[in-house]
Formats: sequence, structure tokens, C-alpha cells
Amino acid sequence: MPATHERIARWLETNTFHHSEFWDMRELVRAKREAGLTISLCIPTLNEENTIGKEIIVFKSELMDRYPLLDEIAVIDSGSTDRTLEIAASYGADTYLSADILPEYGFKPGKGENLWKAIYQLRGDIICYVDADIKNIHAKFASALVAPLIYRNEIQYVKAFYDRPLAVSDDVRPSGGGRVTEILVRPLFSMFFPELTALIQPLSGEYAVRREVLERLPFPIGYGVETSHLIDLYQTSGLDAFAQTDLDKRVHRNQLTTDLGKMSFGILQSFLNRLKTYGMVTNLPEWEGLFRQFQAEGRRYEQVRREIVEEERPPMITLPEYRKRHGR
Repeated sequence: MPATHERIARWLETNTFHHSEFWDMRELVRAKREAGLTISLCIPTLNEENTIGKEIIVFKSELMDRYPLLDEIAVIDSGSTDRTLEIAASYGADTYLSADILPEYGFKPGKGENLWKAIYQLRGDIICYVDADIKNIHAKFASALVAPLIYRNEIQYVKAFYDRPLAVSDDVRPSGGGRVTEILVRPLFSMFFPELTALIQPLSGEYAVRREVLERLPFPIGYGVETSHLIDLYQTSGLDAFAQTDLDKRVHRNQLTTDLGKMSFGILQSFLNRLKTYGMVTNLPEWEGLFRQFQAEGRRYEQVRREIVEEERPPMITLPEYRKRHGR
């Protein structure tokens, strides 16, 4: 529709940034202090000993010691069996086991669980989430995401986007990356939420959000958390609540196509749940939570089944423990 196209074009002009626009770190720190904001960095982890140390070193040295932009750096871990927590703590990060946060509500394995519990554990007015597997880590992965929130009060949620070459062994081969985005999420957004197609990488694991937004969002515990966030905030606040920042390039480990299938299955569940919640579809049948794939050995074929159910945590603001801890 022309109106949608024009609105997206305008939003791309006003709410899409490049990290180089925020090169002046002293000015950014000054603006943060003037606004009276505190900022927390959360890195969700599960067995990331190969990359977590470098991330902590970069963020702490550049954004705490050199430029006091971050007020805390925290690792929220799902139960790593390697040295992830030991390494993170040795370089100065606060480390937490997700299972130890709000233990009265139990523990559910999944990245979304870590992100949800971080809202309770961390203190910042802004929480910036950064994945733990970035091989070309740079301070801009946090500073250029929180900057739009510091400078513009009306922006509530900032996503990262980038080129995504995939690391294969010791080589790097060019690739568009974002396979689940382009094959699943972008087609779904185009059909049901066309304005959200303005977000170049809706599934990026790097984003910064105001606390008052995060605490009111339900959290799928698994793969659907980012998609659900975008839809829920869009439904209440529209496209202008979002911004995005170009970080140029992100190098990370490749995921197998079978793993991307599992991710897509979880995302699709969350997406369909949102369509039902907002009355956009009716009479959807109940769906199975079993995802079926195949593996072959010679001429023998075996169906592999895995249960993937996108359970959801309630908005954090509904928990009395949270309201007491944060004075909400």
C-alpha cells in the first residue's frame, strides 16, 4: 500500500542510524548524565568460553573504565558446563545463574528466560542485550544501540543490523545471513505487519530497550522472544517507538540448517499466538509441539522428533517481588 511504503520510507530516514553518528563518546556520556539515566549491559550465555572473555574486556575497558557509559555488565547464564562464568567473572563482569534468579518461579531453559530474569536482576533504566558469540566484538555493539535512547525520549526500542558473514572453520565467507528472517519472519511481517518490515534484522540478538517497556512485555522463553517483542510493542506504540542502528558487520559461528528449522518452529508458534491474541485470525486449530526432521544413514531414514513449546513468562511488572525490588 502506498501509505505503508511512504511511512516506512519516512521512518528509515528518521529512525535508522549508523554507528559512526555516535563517535563522540564524551558527548554521549554527558548526555546520559544530563538525562539521569543508568544503563545495564546483559550478555545471555550458554557455553561461550571461547568468546565471552574478549567481550567483557572490550565492554569494560571502553564503556566503563575509559568512558563511563555502562553502570553494570552482567552475564546471565543458562547453566554452562564450560568455563564461561569463571572467565566472565575473572574479567570483571557480574555473573548470575538464571536458575538462581527468582527461584520461586522455577527455571526454564531458553534464551528468553535469561532475558526475562535480567529485568529483575539488573538495575538500569535501559537494558542493552548483546549475544555472547560475536567474534568481531566492538564497543559500538552497545554504545550505538543505547545512544538513540539517550538522545531521543520518544524512542523505546533499538535493534542492531549488520552484514553477517558466517565463520566457517578458520575462514570467513560472505553471506547475506539472516536466513530465518528472510525465509520466515519477513514474509510473515509482510502479510500481517507490513510496517515492521522496516526493521532490517528483526531477529538480531543485539538491542537496547527502556525498562518501562521491557517490564510490561510477556517473554517467550525460547526462539520467539524477539519476534513477540516487536509485535507487542508495535501494537501498543506503533513504528515510531522503534529505531535501528547499522553496526556494519557481525562475525559469528554458523548454525546448521536443522537448528534453523527448530528456531523457525518456535518463532512460528509465537507468531500464531500473537495473531490469536490480537484477534487477527480466528478458528486456528490447536497445533502440535513436536517438530519433525529426518536424518539418513546410508539408505536408512529416521524421523527425529523434538518437543518445542514456546512457553511464556508473564510481564515482569506483574510480579510482586519485582515491584518491591525496583519500587514500581
